Amino acid sequence: MHPPARVRLAGLAGRCYNHGLFWDAKVGSPMIYFDNAASGWPKPPEVLQAMAHFMERVGANPGRSGHRLAVEAARIVYEAREGLAKLFGVADPLRIVFGLNATEALNLALAGLLMPGDHVITSSMEHNSVMRPLRALESRGVIVSIVHCTPEGGLDPRAIEAEIRPTTRLIALIHASNVVGTLMPVAEVGRIARRHSLLFLVDAAQTAGAYPIDVEAGAIDLLAFTGHKALLGPQGTGGLYIGPRIDTAELHPLLRGGTGSRSEEEQQPDFLPDRYESGTLNGVGLAGLATGVRYLLGVGVAAVRAHEVALTRQLLEGLERIPGVVVYGTRDAERQTATVSFNVEGMEPSEVGLRLDEEFEVMCRVGLHCSPGAHRTIGTYPAGTVRWSLGYLSTAAEVDAALDALETIVRRR
Repeated sequence: MHPPARVRLAGLAGRCYNHGLFWDAKVGSPMIYFDNAASGWPKPPEVLQAMAHFMERVGANPGRSGHRLAVEAARIVYEAREGLAKLFGVADPLRIVFGLNATEALNLALAGLLMPGDHVITSSMEHNSVMRPLRALESRGVIVSIVHCTPEGGLDPRAIEAEIRPTTRLIALIHASNVVGTLMPVAEVGRIARRHSLLFLVDAAQTAGAYPIDVEAGAIDLLAFTGHKALLGPQGTGGLYIGPRIDTAELHPLLRGGTGSRSEEEQQPDFLPDRYESGTLNGVGLAGLATGVRYLLGVGVAAVRAHEVALTRQLLEGLERIPGVVVYGTRDAERQTATVSFNVEGMEPSEVGLRLDEEFEVMCRVGLHCSPGAHRTIGTYPAGTVRWSLGYLSTAAEVDAALDALETIVRRR
């Protein structure tokens, strides 16, 4: 199943997807959005409709009252849990804990688990959502080991195993690089973690919804995800899967407060998901996320992956044909996500990105992508790269148009 050739987006006056190109009536030119690694866009129309329905017809606080609207809001939230549980191979939907994004989920996992003297292993390709919490914990006595990856962003699982110590408690690993898309050997590292009775945290911000994930097959104890990228939901949604090997008494909440449960007690509830969901949830956002996940389940993640592999292969082959363009990472569509980083010889990434935007309506991201360690690993620090990141609603026509734009910029150079 391929993404629709024509998707009209309500509420965007004068703009629509038409045969794969996003037309802006104001300027009369095609707009191409290649920044899905930062935030997935556009969303399926069903997602927008679900959010509008929640605001217009529901609007109540999930889990806080017994009237019909509150019950309906709680049902919508639970649908989001059920859909994500099905997507990730989770047996109990209540082990899906909601928050604002993958960053909050990673902070909960790292700060909630690690104590002074604990040892944690991670890689040189991690996003700052992992590295900054770890550096803060390091200043408080947590010991951090960083395994160096290859210049393509790859990781040898044996290098992880070689770092294990008697005090090691956790392995934290990005599933796919947000800079070059390189897929990490999650299943192999998961088996190593189980063999040594360690906990395994996976940052799935770049893969949830775009690449098959099975927490049992991957021996994953903690899975951080965000809703606004390949899961096709809105910003302000995300969460953490907490596996049965996690002792929730040892995973301390980031926040404590009202949960709608055990209101007679002044201690935080000790059961899932309430222990980690204080305060009002983003009901309207979760309505959109539930619908985005339902859309993905209907399409099938395997179909999403196949579509993105085909587009990535087309993009990589096109970039290779443009003289002066240097591509980073594996340069193999099967071994990465639909995220591709490159530079143009003799030009700063910022200049390339500005020209793509202002002259050709190609939206992308340049610089360090909140991952300085990854750029040091691939040799592009401190300037960074130009990053094109495609999504399920990206098309072959967009890839061709973006390549033509880049080739024009290179010729002018």
